[in-house]
Amino acid sequence: MGERKGESWEEWSWSRSVSETVNGSHELTIKGYSLAKGMGPGKYITSDTFTVGGYDWAVYFYPDGKNPEDNSVYVSVFIALASDGTDVRALFKLTLLDQTPKGNHKVHSHFDRPLESGPYTLKYRGSMWGYKRFFRRSLLENSEYLKNDCLVMHCTVGVVKTRFEGSKQGVIVPAPDMGRDFKSLFESQVGCDMVFKVKSESFKAHKLILAARSPVFRAQFFGLVGDPCLEEVVVEDIEPFIFKAMLLFIYSDKLPDIDEVMGSIPMCSYTVMVQHLLAAADLYNLDRLKMLCESKLSEEINTETVATTLALAEQHHCPQLKAICLKFIANPTNLGAVMQSEAFLHLKESCPSMLLELLETFASVDDNSGPTLTRKRSGSSIYGQDLADGGAAESVNPNGRRVRRRT
Repeated sequence: MGERKGESWEEWSWSRSVSETVNGSHELTIKGYSLAKGMGPGKYITSDTFTVGGYDWAVYFYPDGKNPEDNSVYVSVFIALASDGTDVRALFKLTLLDQTPKGNHKVHSHFDRPLESGPYTLKYRGSMWGYKRFFRRSLLENSEYLKNDCLVMHCTVGVVKTRFEGSKQGVIVPAPDMGRDFKSLFESQVGCDMVFKVKSESFKAHKLILAARSPVFRAQFFGLVGDPCLEEVVVEDIEPFIFKAMLLFIYSDKLPDIDEVMGSIPMCSYTVMVQHLLAAADLYNLDRLKMLCESKLSEEINTETVATTLALAEQHHCPQLKAICLKFIANPTNLGAVMQSEAFLHLKESCPSMLLELLETFASVDDNSGPTLTRKRSGSSIYGQDLADGGAAESVNPNGRRVRRRT
């Protein structure tokens, strides 16, 4: 249809800039606080690195304060950018937990007041934000925050991300749902052409799907000595719930939840399930499942599980997970508790070579115990004084000039 005489058409478009934060939290527990005192101003206890918004971060706790001029009157707490980055903008919240039911936590947060000065900008790797006078030490040691010589601190980082939206975006495509459809097929048992007998339980499945996902199943059903007419397989040395978890991954491509596998009454912890699932993934050459298990186990490491996870990593050739376990054990704050665990005693007997590697890791950690984030850290630090003291937030630019701003 042609344009009518005297009628004009106006094209229009729109765009929008959306800035928001990608948030993540880390919990740092400091056991044996009284033993950490006296290490000296500027000496710190550091958390493991954690990732938020595509950047690595670490928490630094100074039992005797960061600055010598404070004469160890205060404890200091800082958050550091621990990966490469330039002008990373972020909001922070530090929470010292009240370990009683009262819940009177000590909170320093900038999430609820970013309009006052905007997010903090961390110039490069090693830039720090925090409080050199986080808490007066005499008050801390007589408070509910310290219980059984233990402190617990939550650190939340919100990395600022900006995205652009506009009328030229085109058609919005929904997220992939193939995994959901295949999982539904497995649960419905429609078209199954074989059954696995795993101890007292049976699981029906589809040979073609299993063969597409696992080289072991492909060889078993369609290899040179495989049998495509095979209708029943007896599986030994794997618990039924672990085999079910593996099948759920094969169909959905996701690590299953514990309630999906064991129902409302779990037979073991989630960590133990993932440990067994890693072994099954290695047996059936399910590389992605194996990596997912490694990732989850690395997040769940503690003094009770690390020795078992280390033995598993060695047995099933998981070098990244193994390195993480060795680093955790070599940390002086963890070493004593780990060595007293039954799993560590078993590790010494079953895999004595691990002790030598542990010694090498411990020596490496000891050699690099000083600040290693960057040589420029002191010139790029961003920090604030304790707000309870009425101080002003203070930033240090790369040239060493200090700029004060009101809090």
